[in-house]
Amino acid sequence: MRDDCVGFVLKSSVAAAECADVAAWWPRYRDAARVWANPMDRAIVGGFSADRLGWAFASGYQAALHALFPGAPEDRIAALCVTETEGNHPKAIRTALKRSPGKCLLSGSKRWTTLGPDGSVFFVAARDGIAAGERPSIKIVRVARESPGLRIEAMPPAKFVPEVPHARIAFDGVEVEECDLLGGDGYDLYVKPFRTVEDLHVHAAAIAYLAREARRLEWPRAWVERAAALLHALRALSAEDPSSPATHVALAGALAFGAGLADETGQFWEKAGGDPAAVRWRRDRELLRVAGSARMQRTARAWERLAAR
Repeated sequence: MRDDCVGFVLKSSVAAAECADVAAWWPRYRDAARVWANPMDRAIVGGFSADRLGWAFASGYQAALHALFPGAPEDRIAALCVTETEGNHPKAIRTALKRSPGKCLLSGSKRWTTLGPDGSVFFVAARDGIAAGERPSIKIVRVARESPGLRIEAMPPAKFVPEVPHARIAFDGVEVEECDLLGGDGYDLYVKPFRTVEDLHVHAAAIAYLAREARRLEWPRAWVERAAALLHALRALSAEDPSSPATHVALAGALAFGAGLADETGQFWEKAGGDPAAVRWRRDRELLRVAGSARMQRTARAWERLAAR
């Protein structure tokens, strides 16, 4: 296994094979993942190897899921299923897990499941039918694509990174085993920290993608140096507790630095004219600003928690 992923970004070939769809991207990411054990390294190398921001995002998303669910199979596309019609907070989650002697049944539906149309294993947030209390108890249930009663419907492409598909997924009395229920509170242990884990891995993958384009298009070395520094910072942060307020404050600073780097590339992309990568970047760059308000709230809460100690 290799561990010098930033060195890989700085010295490997800048050629990237064109990937039009998931079928083309997935084998490349899977093969890279076999060489790098650390999920953050996989995100960085996957982003560097991507020919567009969409596949950098997909690489970071897969790496984040493997950081959160270390037992996820390496050879299958994984997806986290949380969001429903009313959102993704515990009270908005209506998908339910009903238990009876000898079996558990999962019923409900999810939307905007990233890579859902191509997913092979789903980690599903569901209400635990045996729990009682003011806040619903949430369990994470592992469900295989081939499970009877599971239906997948592709959603229309998003306006940016349209290559990365999303899906509505319905669970009509899907039978699951007790061993498919992850231990502990599913919301506190998995759903809540996922935004932090995803931010770390996706932004690292995006910066690695831009670093490859910077080398290919001969952007200033000073920009590449700052990108390398940010990759090292994100890699270090990925080893910290994702629920720690100090981690959230540091992450806010790292993401602000990364946003500045991304904005600075506008002048470089202009010089690239009609280069296909430049055209795609102008279409897709808003992806990095998604959930900005949620990140601001997370940072504000982190400062409040630090002040209360």
